[in-house]
Amino acid sequence: MASRRVPLILIAVVASLCGAAVAEGGDPRDPFLPDCSTTGNYTDGSQFKMNLDQLLSTLSRAAAINGWFQTSTVGTGADKAFGLIMCYADCNATQCLDCLALAPAGITAVCPGSRDVSAWYGACMLRYSYYNFFGDEVTYDIEHGIISQSYPYVTDMDTMVQSRSRLMEELMKKAGDLSSRLYYLTLPYKDSLLGTNVISGLAQCTRDLAPSECNRCISFYTEWVLKLFPNNSGGAIKGYNCYLRYTLGELNITMPPPQRTPTTMPRITDSELPPPTPPMPPRLGIFICLSVWRRRNRNKIFEDGHVSDKELAMEDDFEKGTGPKRFRYRDLTCATDNFSDERKLGEGGFGSVYRGFLTEQNLEVAIKRVSKGSKQGKKEYISEVRIISRLRHRNLVQLIGWCHAGGELLLVYELMSNGSLDTHLHDADNILPWSVRYEVILGLGSALLYLHQEWEQCVLHRDIKPSNIMLDASFSTKLGDFGLARLVNHGRGPYTTGLARTMGYMDPECVVTGRTSVESDIYSFGVVLLEIACGRRPAVAREGEEEGMIHLVQWVWDSRECGSFIGTADVRLNMEFDEQGLECVMVVGLWCAHPDRNMRSSMKQALDVLRFEAPLPKLPPKMPVATFKPAFDSFISSSQLTGGR
Repeated sequence: MASRRVPLILIAVVASLCGAAVAEGGDPRDPFLPDCSTTGNYTDGSQFKMNLDQLLSTLSRAAAINGWFQTSTVGTGADKAFGLIMCYADCNATQCLDCLALAPAGITAVCPGSRDVSAWYGACMLRYSYYNFFGDEVTYDIEHGIISQSYPYVTDMDTMVQSRSRLMEELMKKAGDLSSRLYYLTLPYKDSLLGTNVISGLAQCTRDLAPSECNRCISFYTEWVLKLFPNNSGGAIKGYNCYLRYTLGELNITMPPPQRTPTTMPRITDSELPPPTPPMPPRLGIFICLSVWRRRNRNKIFEDGHVSDKELAMEDDFEKGTGPKRFRYRDLTCATDNFSDERKLGEGGFGSVYRGFLTEQNLEVAIKRVSKGSKQGKKEYISEVRIISRLRHRNLVQLIGWCHAGGELLLVYELMSNGSLDTHLHDADNILPWSVRYEVILGLGSALLYLHQEWEQCVLHRDIKPSNIMLDASFSTKLGDFGLARLVNHGRGPYTTGLARTMGYMDPECVVTGRTSVESDIYSFGVVLLEIACGRRPAVAREGEEEGMIHLVQWVWDSRECGSFIGTADVRLNMEFDEQGLECVMVVGLWCAHPDRNMRSSMKQALDVLRFEAPLPKLPPKMPVATFKPAFDSFISSSQLTGGR
């Protein structure tokens, strides 16, 4: 079965997830950070929309009598809709049934037109799509997380580590082997100061997963629980496929009623759908058949055959010469020696990048090859060619061309001979002098000013980090990787979206509320500024007797209380930097990464200060506490990023 990658939400939970939501009046119809697809949307009245409506109307009823879990399908062919819903076991029966009833009823209003949706609620999770995701093998892709202060640290760390390790080991062994894909365990725990004598854990997978896949998911989450909650008294991780939670004391677990067999409803046949339309005139039928044949022939560029009208229009624009050049597949194969490993420059989440030489143009290029079968890679490919191909700025990576043929998706860029910024910041053999670092900062700021304010639409990059900041032969800044970018109208406020980008650079408010905006990019810019000046990744080890990690923003703000930024500068610079410039970068970095979005600078304001055309802003002596409201009350609003890359 095709492998796919899924974003994970790492959540520190306050008390009982469901109990907190009900107590605080959270609306069960409001999902926490819904992940709504933005390409290939359906339209009202389409066959897919009718199938989806029927799917959502039957999914919850079936789950209510089938052990609180259900996978279903409606329709046939390209308009077929696939759905899955499941209750979490740490919620009671009333909360579960309410969620089963209300989540499907309101999700299309939250994600209008989206054909691929995943949503988490306080008591359940819901997924639907245009492709069969049931039982998919998953490539888990997460390197960072969110640590909450809501679960206090225990004083006896050794006892916590030992007890929790035994708990997690048992959960990993048992969850996948049970037909319910659900295992709850309580073990003795001794800590006289906390007054509790048990530690409890819950591991739960969606029941479409094979036992081995469930165990792999829980095992992966376990690894991150141990890292992200070093000695917290509780913590949890939620994803599309499994859920792992532990806490001191008892968990209120409600076992679902017995399930039917099988768990997948019978396919709804065409006879149950609306009657067909009257026959069309013969000539019109021939014309439509020819149009359909042409589209299907062109749609073979994508392996799953799902190409929207926007994508076809995009291809038409390219072929008319209004976009980058279309390359032949065989030319790019020759340019990279058939994509040999010797030509590989790097490998990312959804593909690899190769060095190539175009003989006809006498030009060295970088060729990105999207992984076959990666649906997220396809989405990012489409986003990249639709957005970056229209942008022109000296500090943006230039997209030279594209190719989709033979099941391959390829993008051709200008070659950045000095690679990405992160290799120079964290490689002992590639140390950038301060003057070059400052020019990199100005170039990045100039690129973001163009994206946010100077182009015809506002472009939200949504993934600003050193590995996406490229350096050409003269070390000029080139911002790249627009696979997660979004176009919005100027003046539009924050809008809800699925999680994107790397956690260590992600605006905490965006993580909690799901609202992304220009200010989200500004936050990432601020973190990158601090990383350039300090030579440290976003996760910084605590110093002294304290253990664990602290975010770079907090670390710099704490260091500022001592009255000087000198001690935070990259030690590899050997004090060879301009103190005024260092202070400027540090202050602007903190300004941009201010916990309150309303207190952050614009890119124009930040650049004015960095160019010494405006005075330094006045910041509070201590890092302020964020006061934003989460999108769903069961999740905390006070969290701390710990991830780097």
